[in-house]
Amino acid sequence: MARKILILTILILAVFSFSVYAEDELETYEKALILEVLQEETSGEIIDTVQFVKLKVLTGKYKDQTFNVENVQSGHPIYDIPVKEGDKVMVYIEEIEDGSLDVNITDYVRSNYIFILIIVFILTLLLIGKTKGLKTIVTLIFTMFMIFKVLLPMILKGFNPVIITVIISSIITIVTMVIISGISKKTLAAILGTVSGVLIAGVLAFIIGAKVRLTGLSSEEAVMLTYIPQDVNFNFRDLLFSGILLGTLGAVMDVSMSIASSIEEINKANKNLSMKELLLSAMNVGKDIMGTMSNTLILAYTGSTVPLMLLFMAYETSLIRIINMDIIATEIIRSLAGSIGLILAIPITGVIGAMLVKRDK
Repeated sequence: MARKILILTILILAVFSFSVYAEDELETYEKALILEVLQEETSGEIIDTVQFVKLKVLTGKYKDQTFNVENVQSGHPIYDIPVKEGDKVMVYIEEIEDGSLDVNITDYVRSNYIFILIIVFILTLLLIGKTKGLKTIVTLIFTMFMIFKVLLPMILKGFNPVIITVIISSIITIVTMVIISGISKKTLAAILGTVSGVLIAGVLAFIIGAKVRLTGLSSEEAVMLTYIPQDVNFNFRDLLFSGILLGTLGAVMDVSMSIASSIEEINKANKNLSMKELLLSAMNVGKDIMGTMSNTLILAYTGSTVPLMLLFMAYETSLIRIINMDIIATEIIRSLAGSIGLILAIPITGVIGAMLVKRDK
């Protein structure tokens, strides 16, 4: 068991630590340790504080080299990186034409604690889920691989985001369901229910999004894509719907598998039930799941806009103004379309599951 844990830990870390783009040979980002804060000055109205620090590079070709660096802070928490002795930071190192090195502190090192949390997550899955937990980890690795090594690179190469996302989502669904539950009628019902629910959510979001003229440029990240070095002419509305499909996938998979499993268990308990009775029993289970999972989707999307909603409340922005903003309309359509797809996946999975179970009769 310990060997399995070690192998899985290495695999997860490998997935999360890959480099998306190769860095220029003359510039690199490395980890560094703050050895000493040599001096700290406060001056001027714009620049509040300047720290003069001594640091040692911990990774890369400049490993173990020490540098004296100015760490400028302007009084804005978003941009400032105040440091103290013993802190680990990310540094940007650039080789200038005359051969000298320009070193700047860019951020704190957060990856170490993230990796610790990943390991805790893996151990929790294995301790609680045992074999199922092991299968879950395998499916997570596969999902991350498909998203970061297949889906995103293909979109960057100019492939249609919606079509690629539908294909990748279907592959992820099939592989995940088969690994978790094996090849069975239950798995087939869950796969068909998931794909149907996700497609319904995507089509609904696409139609309504076109009607309300969503731009797909409601986030800063989307706007920044217009400046990337790759010569890609993005359809930002398609990117938005691609994100809606991916965001809906996990919740719909959960619901579909729950309904398919309940049908299988109910049928085992009472094989004399008709297809209609079996479907009604599954629907009763689905109604209980429906409310909590819809809440899960809506709360997940709402949680990402809490600062924005607080801003609206602080300035007493009218409800009609808020609802008609591109960014808010985007989140509303995202959450409602996803919830509708999730809800409709319940009867679809129920009908398919009941038909498959009772087909022989």
